[in-house]
Amino acid sequence: MTAPADAASPRSKARLAGIFYLITFVTGGLALFGSGSLLGAAAGLVAGASYIAVTLLLYGIFKPVSRGLSLLAAVVSLVGCGIGPLGMVVRLPGQANNITLVIFGVYCLLIGYLILRSTFLPRAVGALMVFAGLGWLTFLSPAVARDLYPYGFLPGIIGEGALTLWLLLFGVDAEKWTELANAH
Repeated sequence: MTAPADAASPRSKARLAGIFYLITFVTGGLALFGSGSLLGAAAGLVAGASYIAVTLLLYGIFKPVSRGLSLLAAVVSLVGCGIGPLGMVVRLPGQANNITLVIFGVYCLLIGYLILRSTFLPRAVGALMVFAGLGWLTFLSPAVARDLYPYGFLPGIIGEGALTLWLLLFGVDAEKWTELANAH
């Protein structure tokens, strides 16, 4: 039998991930609208740091589903997080933002798959994360991204927004998470 504190831990981590995801959304929006300014750069750094926190928290949450896929997702996300600040120091090609979005598309696909395989989050949220990942992958083609602008951002906003809200409001089903963690 698990102690109540143990059962609350994955739910607390999930809610914390939701808080950092929300911070990422808000500061990412500020960075987008303030690009080229000091405020935009500062907001971008906060968004990147927050997304690193989301990545590390989600890695821990999804380890019981698949340690290897959860680690792969975390590595992919951290590479994406590293490209943004790198672009502030080193002149990257003009499509660096698109590369970052594509990397986060792969991350969203992996997280969506992990959610679909989990028992502690709703499958609908997993499907929306897969939708988000596919949306970000449209940035593989600059012409497609340009033609879909600004609607190409909607799948990501919907999918990642749904995950953010679910994590904030409900966290994970701690009993099912613990059951899965104990099985592995």
